[in-house]
Amino acid sequence: MLKNLFCRLNRLLLRPSVMLLGGLCVGPGIGLAHAQLGLPGQDPLPLAVQQALVVAKLPSSALAAVALPLGPYWLRPWAYQGHRPMQPASTMKLVTSIVALDRLGPNARGFTELRSAAPLLADGTLQGDLVLRGGADPDLGVAQFWALLAELRQNGVHTIQGNLLVDRTLWRPARADLGVPPFDEAPEFGYNVIPDALQLAGNLLPLRLSSASGTVVADTVPALPGLRVSGQAMALTSSRCTDWDDDWRSAVVRHEGPDTVIDLQGGFPKACTRRTQLQLLDRTELAERLFGTLWQQLGGRWQGRAVEAAAPANTRVLASRQARPWAEVLRPLNKTSDNAWTRMLYLSLGVPAMADQPQRSTSELSAQVVTGWLQQHHIDTTGLVLDNGSGLSRSARITPYQLASMLKVAHRARYAPDLAMSLPLAGVDGSMRNRLKDSPATGWARLKTGSLRNVAALAGYVNDLDGHPWAVALMINDEGASRGRAVLDAWVDHVARHGVPVWAPVQEP
Repeated sequence: MLKNLFCRLNRLLLRPSVMLLGGLCVGPGIGLAHAQLGLPGQDPLPLAVQQALVVAKLPSSALAAVALPLGPYWLRPWAYQGHRPMQPASTMKLVTSIVALDRLGPNARGFTELRSAAPLLADGTLQGDLVLRGGADPDLGVAQFWALLAELRQNGVHTIQGNLLVDRTLWRPARADLGVPPFDEAPEFGYNVIPDALQLAGNLLPLRLSSASGTVVADTVPALPGLRVSGQAMALTSSRCTDWDDDWRSAVVRHEGPDTVIDLQGGFPKACTRRTQLQLLDRTELAERLFGTLWQQLGGRWQGRAVEAAAPANTRVLASRQARPWAEVLRPLNKTSDNAWTRMLYLSLGVPAMADQPQRSTSELSAQVVTGWLQQHHIDTTGLVLDNGSGLSRSARITPYQLASMLKVAHRARYAPDLAMSLPLAGVDGSMRNRLKDSPATGWARLKTGSLRNVAALAGYVNDLDGHPWAVALMINDEGASRGRAVLDAWVDHVARHGVPVWAPVQEP
């Protein structure tokens, strides 16, 4: 107990140039001669982290990390290559979340509107086009779209004589997905969707796949007339049903007259049924088929086409819906690391400046808002590359110091609780539910994860053994980064058990 008291006093009194009682506190069998104080910007790594790097076969040069104290004034920052620009993967979502809470406020909402400039006759006939206007509504699923159309029917519209004008012009350009090569080899999956301001059904086709009959049967939910999905080319495999997408291959889409046929490829597990949503259909065609099907189910009549166009002047609102406040959306956004929602929130930052800067894209204006926020809080922007604000990017860069500094500002900001509640809890939920389960950090550390082929990252808030909170940003950039999660977890666990390693024993592997 006396040794523990000495160690506690040592941590409280420690300064960069002073180390008291070192031989007692560095651990069994390690004396003062083996403990080294960190150089500026390159504090020592805890022994557990060094060992984890060896096991993962990763060089220490692949790691960059920063911890900034949020508690008592005597605690000093810790850094290891802290000013090195790194690929952050999905920890970049914290940048978008922090700035959006401050600039837009927690109650900012997306919307969807049905509008028209056409006369509405007493018999329910709309003598012209109906506009479907997107307003960055992240919740516009099939059920929500059905409810919006039901409101339109209740407001007296029965027959629509014109086309459905799909207005995605809230952002500039309206279709940022056009002409962009796939990010990876799985463009059909939801994490790869490049969103637009409408984002109907997430621009994903709702599917049900089943091999219960001995062959793969596929259909849409709801069934969409004129669209056929075939699983005949898929082979049955012995994979687990939960791993149904392991043998997936890109589908083939073809047209037979007015019909669209989607031939699924690859393999699917035996005796398995799954519900999923995939990016298989042109998003305007998806809007047309969903609208036509749901409108008919509601008793309405329409024989037009869906056409992408801005809403004409002098339209009036016939039906509308509001999305949840973005502060509420932040919870699933960060817990599950939703790329499309983050990109929608990021682009929303740039909307207020679009009218005054008509030559610039919304994405450029969003970047301007973020850099302006950083400059306001005296955070150096050198090396920062935001790209789309979600971290699903090969070009995005941020230093651990920049990200940890943003987290420190956010911790003291008006909407700190809204940010904190959105972060995955170590060992409890979200992308951290299966990590650090046997650590004192379980249920305390709130950490956003980041993963790409060559990136493993963590950023958020960690309490040390004295209960003092720290803003942390840890990133590994290496082709073997997938093995680096254990390294990052070892660092968090060390802080929760022993405190931030302002000094620690250093052993060369």
